[in-house]
Amino acid sequence: MVRALLRAMRSPPTTQDTEEARAFLQARLALFWKVLFIFTLAGAVLGLLGPMVKPGMDLVITAGNVVLNGVLWQLCRRGKRSVRFSRILEATGLVVSGIVGVFLTRYLLAGLVRGHGLVTAEGTLMADAYICMIDLAPLAMFLAIRAALIPSQPWRTAILTGAVAAVKVVLSSILVPTSDGGLAWRDADQGAYPWLPSTLIMMWAIAVITCTVISWVIYGLRAEVREARKFGQYVLERKLGEGAMGVVYRATHSMLRRPAAIKLLLRDRATETDLLRFEREVQLTSRLAHPNTVSIFDYGRTAEGVFYYVMEYLDGLDLQRLVDENGPVEPARAIHILAQVAGALAEAHALGLIHRDIKPANIILTERPDEPDVVKVVDFGLVKKFGGNLAESVTETLAGTPLYMAPEAITKPDSIDGRSDLYAVGAVAYFLLTGHHVFEAGSVLEVCSKHMLEAPVPPSVRVGKALPEDLEAIVLGCLAKDRDARPASAAVLRASLLACKDAARFDLAAARSWWDAVRAAQKDDPHASDAPRSGPATMAIDLGRRSTLVHEDR
Repeated sequence: MVRALLRAMRSPPTTQDTEEARAFLQARLALFWKVLFIFTLAGAVLGLLGPMVKPGMDLVITAGNVVLNGVLWQLCRRGKRSVRFSRILEATGLVVSGIVGVFLTRYLLAGLVRGHGLVTAEGTLMADAYICMIDLAPLAMFLAIRAALIPSQPWRTAILTGAVAAVKVVLSSILVPTSDGGLAWRDADQGAYPWLPSTLIMMWAIAVITCTVISWVIYGLRAEVREARKFGQYVLERKLGEGAMGVVYRATHSMLRRPAAIKLLLRDRATETDLLRFEREVQLTSRLAHPNTVSIFDYGRTAEGVFYYVMEYLDGLDLQRLVDENGPVEPARAIHILAQVAGALAEAHALGLIHRDIKPANIILTERPDEPDVVKVVDFGLVKKFGGNLAESVTETLAGTPLYMAPEAITKPDSIDGRSDLYAVGAVAYFLLTGHHVFEAGSVLEVCSKHMLEAPVPPSVRVGKALPEDLEAIVLGCLAKDRDARPASAAVLRASLLACKDAARFDLAAARSWWDAVRAAQKDDPHASDAPRSGPATMAIDLGRRSTLVHEDR
């Protein structure tokens, strides 16, 4: 029994010892002890108001039971507990709770014996009947709750529940209430002794079997869910976002233990043309190796027809959320961010690829141990190849996000080139510096009209304060209606940004402090960085049918 109990306290197999499993176990243990704390606190209050709990040992043990469950709750609730620590705390807490419960029910029962004068053999018999009911019902209920809440293999549940049952049976059989309200060892001549252990054993055996079956069912269902979440060598962990045609999950490679993001494009949500376009997207973007472009690890289709691709997992936030939560970005930091975006686009354009959907929600800001504010350009879902066979691209389609679309992308979408992406970069820069879009209107048609006909208000005028003249000139140059008036290429844009006076003023220490504050805030909400990206929806308008399709943001 001792060896089995020690085995029960050990952590689960290594294959399950993931961060998600650890956090889930800790959260469920905290919930279990919280439930026990609330129930015991409520019972103590009711006992004080009623005839059960009296000043003396009754009150001491009752208060101790409440404090015990409260301490166990707080130990599981706070900090980051290992799987082994949680299992030891679970086993120890259950056994100690069982021992405390025995003494508590004995002293409460002693009060009843004293109040009713049950000191004869018949009285002891009646007391033993109370023991069977009072001992079994509350703790057996809590053990059943534990089996349902806490992830545990059936054999572990059987051992832990059996250990608690053994403690209860032994102590219940040898302790009896006395007429003075205390406890005493049971004498062999106290008539109920022969049948009490066997009765308790039978009742607790039913309780152990019930809890084991509950754990077996719950554990089996969780195992089926884990199996269903396996995607090749990857295990899906949690959903990061969902769009019109698919969902994105955080995943972990089962062998490398490397986090990744998997995008699933479901057949029932997308046409065959959509799936072919996204498959082509992956084939094209997998050629990109720039450090500021999201990396594609793998792609394929399942036997059920689900197209998927695996990309690097980015633990950060997009520029839309950055501005929404923190306001406009300082010029030096904006230059640092925009230069990285331009670098990623320079490689894509050199390979003949246009992004076509550059916007704040598609630019992720993250960090590396050696560098804060690392940019990753994502979601090449509307990527277009130029300089080759245009039939391979989606032609006669107005595609992108209206708030960031170049005039030529609206009037002649089949004639766009890399400078169309630079217009969108200018619109992103405008948003970073001002916290506002270049043009804001009540309809897509009005926004598109302004992009084609209306000159943008200079960023400094929009925010009502001076901005670096060289940076403002670059932003307005990118927003020129005539593409020939824009920077000649993404590489030229990057060089211009790095030549700005404020480029050298980017404060690495300040950026590191900002990220430290972000990470500290995430400790209170571990999934905060996984929040779905927000922002304006991407639009694809078929110019032949004049129908509007809304595509997912991620």
